Amino acid sequence: MNERPRVLVVGAGLGGTATAIRLLQFAREPVEIMLLERRAEYRQAGVAYHPGSNHWQHVFNIQAGRMSAFREDVDDFVSWANREADRSGWPDEWRDVVFTESGPAPRCVYPDYLRDRLDQAAAEAPDGVHLVQVDGEAVDLEPNDGRVTVTVTGRPDVVADHVVLATGLERRHPAFAETVVDHPAFVAQPYSERGIERILGVAPDAEVAIVGSVLSAYDSAALLLRHGHTGKIHMISGSGRTLRTYPADHRHHVLELPPPRLGDQPYVGLDDFIERFQDECRRAGLRVIREHPEVARSVVSERVFKAWEPHLPEILAAIPSADLRTLLDRYGSLLAIMRVGVMAYTAAPVDAAMDDQVAVTAGRIQAITPGADDRLVLSVGGTAPRQLTADLVISNFGRESDYARVDSPLWANLLRRGLACPHGRTGRGVEVDGHGTLVGAAGLPAAPVSVVGSPREGDEIVRNGRTGAFTFNLAAIKNHSVEVAASLLCRLESCYDATGVPLPETRDPELTEALSYSTMIEVRRMTARRRDQRQELTARLEDSLRAIQAISTRHGRSVTERTVRLAVTEVASARLKDLSVTPRDLRGRLGLDKSLETLA
Repeated sequence: MNERPRVLVVGAGLGGTATAIRLLQFAREPVEIMLLERRAEYRQAGVAYHPGSNHWQHVFNIQAGRMSAFREDVDDFVSWANREADRSGWPDEWRDVVFTESGPAPRCVYPDYLRDRLDQAAAEAPDGVHLVQVDGEAVDLEPNDGRVTVTVTGRPDVVADHVVLATGLERRHPAFAETVVDHPAFVAQPYSERGIERILGVAPDAEVAIVGSVLSAYDSAALLLRHGHTGKIHMISGSGRTLRTYPADHRHHVLELPPPRLGDQPYVGLDDFIERFQDECRRAGLRVIREHPEVARSVVSERVFKAWEPHLPEILAAIPSADLRTLLDRYGSLLAIMRVGVMAYTAAPVDAAMDDQVAVTAGRIQAITPGADDRLVLSVGGTAPRQLTADLVISNFGRESDYARVDSPLWANLLRRGLACPHGRTGRGVEVDGHGTLVGAAGLPAAPVSVVGSPREGDEIVRNGRTGAFTFNLAAIKNHSVEVAASLLCRLESCYDATGVPLPETRDPELTEALSYSTMIEVRRMTARRRDQRQELTARLEDSLRAIQAISTRHGRSVTERTVRLAVTEVASARLKDLSVTPRDLRGRLGLDKSLETLA
């Protein structure tokens, strides 16, 4: 029997590592955090950042200043890259670069950053809080008297008090390419060592077709062009739209815009909704151009969709599930293009070759079949069906969102057992509750199992109004890691009363001020990197909690210290996840740049 609670985190990529870091920071009492990874080389990397799968020219999809693992510390990654990173093995192109908030950075250095931050968190964790990293693949789990028994290949079963599923993106198998998956001219996984080798090994004058026109397709095209490719490059996508390039000085910002005027009329059908939504997009875009001339035209749609996020859940709730799924299937790529841009580093070689060497074809791939001379034939549907022939086809077909179709034995078993179910409204990802706990087929959590990352795609859409990559990317994962780590520790640790009577609402100014102060201290405790800082903050917080108890007693309210602590932690967690402001503005709103004395 394990003497202290055990949290098993399945997956040690970005999502699992970020959650482990938060658990190490947030924990007050002894706990074992077991970080399980099925492929040792993917630890602190996953497919997204594994050095062998990411060439040095593959930069982050967003600015380096948005790649911090800590939402409350927006400069952390840039600071690490400039001051702490070991550049001895870096190529000349990057070795002397001074990284900036708005500039690019190579993806393949990110595992070093995550590893350093995980090691730091483990070294500064409280006594009795231990990190254990193990190899193996979780293939099944079974609830057992409030705990979970996890079947892991190649090692004994693991019994945990809570499980966090951070399984990452699931690979999608394109039905249109079934007959050519093993063809030497077909690259099914461009982000793999073999995929990169085949892309760079193609003849310089070869004709190349890239399935897709969003970020991954841009990256494949840029990789070819930077290595001197002279042949024709076709970028094929359903929307026929290309990404807009971020301005050189782009900084994330949240505008205050009126919500789209879609709730004043009843829902009568998808076509009518789409027409009205497009009208609202145009209206909002013109408003941004008129009232915010400082906003570059290339990011106007991004500003609009970000401002609309708080309103989208209510709007989407009026759409029947079948129509919502059709909407997402038909316009998913377009929404992604409107929500995000591309870094100038990646866009420059592609834009320079556009319409001459690079051509964008609108339409969906119907089939890819073998042709003469080891070439492949692509049949493209749409308003003007056509066929293309290519010496190499690069498939950026993306992730599998339908978890009833994924290859993972773990997810297949969870669905079979009824411990998980596909997301009902969108068909994307799986059902979770408001704390990220996995919801079973009966509509309630069936086990102490939480989820971070891409399996929560559908929930992010309908609960938070997120669109495009923001349903599963780093921005979502940072919030998931805070939410899951805080909520599961509130259940496991004895210092919280998760079953008691909630703290009553009050208008008493003295009590309101005491609660506000306690929340600020708790935010600082949860985000402090050093153990001695957390110890000092914990002492201050305990004094404040006792003061809240005393005030409540004077007003005839009897609450326990454990109840107050739970309420304060839940509010602090919610503030750390505030999506209404940018990470930089969030830091100011939380008062993290102020000294403790000014908070007293």
